Amino acid sequence: MTEPLRFSIDGELLEAGQAFLPLPDDGLFRGDGVFEVARVYGGRTFALDLHLDRMELSAAAIDLHLDRPVLEAEADRLVSAGPDDCLIRLVVTRSGRRILTLEELPAHTPTITLASVTYSPTGILTGVKSLSYGANMHATRIARKSGAGEALLVRPDGIVLEPPTSSIFWTTREGQLRTPSLEAGVLDSITRRKIVERMDVEEGEYPLAALMEAEESFLASTTREAHPVSRVDSRDLPQVNGEQTKAASRAFAEALREDLDPGGS
Repeated sequence: MTEPLRFSIDGELLEAGQAFLPLPDDGLFRGDGVFEVARVYGGRTFALDLHLDRMELSAAAIDLHLDRPVLEAEADRLVSAGPDDCLIRLVVTRSGRRILTLEELPAHTPTITLASVTYSPTGILTGVKSLSYGANMHATRIARKSGAGEALLVRPDGIVLEPPTSSIFWTTREGQLRTPSLEAGVLDSITRRKIVERMDVEEGEYPLAALMEAEESFLASTTREAHPVSRVDSRDLPQVNGEQTKAASRAFAEALREDLDPGGS
């Protein structure tokens, strides 16, 4: 996580170093709350409505009150006071705190390597973007200790899920683009959704062995967009930043244009 540039706590705009969270707050003590991270392009937040839709669903799933109009107004106010290109993080805690931050974009390497890490989804939180992200973050640390850039979460039965903060796509030897289905236990990623809507993507539950035969692969997320994968475990992929990855980048660029400039001006 990068250093926040500006904060808004319960509607009050603050500079970095001025923000304090009154305690006790179960968002901090127990990871009890929900969050979203969206990207700001040229001073405009991409797909904020979809992020807030998902945040409402996450909040409802854990019986957490979320005042969407207030949160949306605070997000617009904070973005208007910040840099043109950054991330906005929206957090609502069990104590009712609304914490919004503007953050610098993280630096990503041109390609990414993955190491599979066994992970058991908590069924009660499947599909919920909650503050309980400790297991996801530790999976990344495990992967990096093995020399990889990121983890690939795999269920105990061998079914591929996703990296801790992104979705995964890959191409079969026959050229079919695949991604794990939501029913497999992955998050309904906004970036994933935009790519699936615009490309011929097969969704399902696939074993790690199937991914290990992929021709090419990429990760999709708010910060990565379409990020080429070069290796999974000990296998180097035959194609890196191949045709399907480039097509996904074009598909996401189209989604950006439609959202940020709907009139085409």
